[in-house]
Amino acid sequence: MNDRTRPFKPGEHFDVYPGLEQDPYAARGKLPEPAVCKNCGAVHQGGHWRWQAPPKEAEQVLCTACRRIADGLPAGYVHIDGEFATAHHDEVMQIVRGHEARAKAEHPMQRIMSVDEDGTTTVITTTDVHLARDIGTTLKADFQGKLELKYGPGESLVRVHWRR
Repeated sequence: MNDRTRPFKPGEHFDVYPGLEQDPYAARGKLPEPAVCKNCGAVHQGGHWRWQAPPKEAEQVLCTACRRIADGLPAGYVHIDGEFATAHHDEVMQIVRGHEARAKAEHPMQRIMSVDEDGTTTVITTTDVHLARDIGTTLKADFQGKLELKYGPGESLVRVHWRR
């Protein structure tokens, strides 16, 4: 039985692009400059995505984060569980959302895609490996607990598990 034929387990991620050693959403060539994402309005100029008013001559494109969201393929998974996390859920999520807001303001490609909760476990998916890792390290720094980081091939996918 291979990965594709055995039953799916929640929180599991199949290798969507077997053998690919780099991020499938990484730019394969230079984007036109200036460019503006037709979904979120982020502007690509000078080799970076920024939140700014788009120049009139900007070409319409779809940014990496919006492509990931549309395809439903996260770069990061953050699993949060444990008695402390359940008892302090609102405080934990306030920290997570605050961290995302600060990261997104400076790095438009760092966004939370979804938050799934079942009462005891919260799973957050992100558009960027750095955001997922930073959420985990922020929770560890603020609340202690146990933090595990597992990177996929080429470090284009990360699984973060924080428990307390």
